[in-house]
Amino acid sequence: MLLNYIYLLVAIMFEVVATTALKETQGFTRLVPSLVTVVGYACAFFFLALPLRTMPVGIVYAIWSGAGIIFITTIGWVWFRQMLDLPALAGMALILTGVVIINLFSKTLVH
Repeated sequence: MLLNYIYLLVAIMFEVVATTALKETQGFTRLVPSLVTVVGYACAFFFLALPLRTMPVGIVYAIWSGAGIIFITTIGWVWFRQMLDLPALAGMALILTGVVIINLFSKTLVH
């Protein structure tokens, strides 16, 4: 089970790198960020597929997308200087709470 979470973490990291690079592609007109985006998403989906062999798809996707949203929004705030208002922060807190609840209390994780 621990290996599944490692794969999931690696998938999340590749997805975060790919999405961050996506902003820099300028509509896929810049080669290096475009390559980082394509390779990053390919690696993300490869590693995302590994925990799906034994974990429910809904749980894996909820963790992957929720953690990705938190990381990407944080990068947008720090790196791209994007402002976050109170509703955005509240929504992120709810997403984070949902991911924590799934991981700590869901019996669905046991397959």
